[in-house]
Amino acid sequence: MATVFNVPWYATGFRGDAVEEALQEIAPVALRYGASDWAIYRYTDDRYKFMQFATFDDKDRWQIYWYGPEFTDWRMQYSSWFQVPILYQPMRLVNAGRIGENGNGSGAAAVSPARAAPS
Repeated sequence: MATVFNVPWYATGFRGDAVEEALQEIAPVALRYGASDWAIYRYTDDRYKFMQFATFDDKDRWQIYWYGPEFTDWRMQYSSWFQVPILYQPMRLVNAGRIGENGNGSGAAAVSPARAAPS
């Protein structure tokens, strides 16, 4: 079962845009360490708050990425750009869905994206 690792980042004063760029440098590196995907989200109501996600098949691969030379160097280079401590949280994806040809993503019949008619 794959594990999604969630890393909450909070930029220090006036560095929101810079942290966004910096995260785009390090997040894709997860693929080299065995991640199946990665994502970065930036909050719209708090422009200093970010969430980084990466999906790994096992925690060992995540730790090799997290403590590896690229991420260690990245954290040293940008250490004043974000608040510490940074505590990642492993999560298990229970289910997901999306509109499109893959239906609702659970293997069941696709759910129509049309709004329900009032009864």
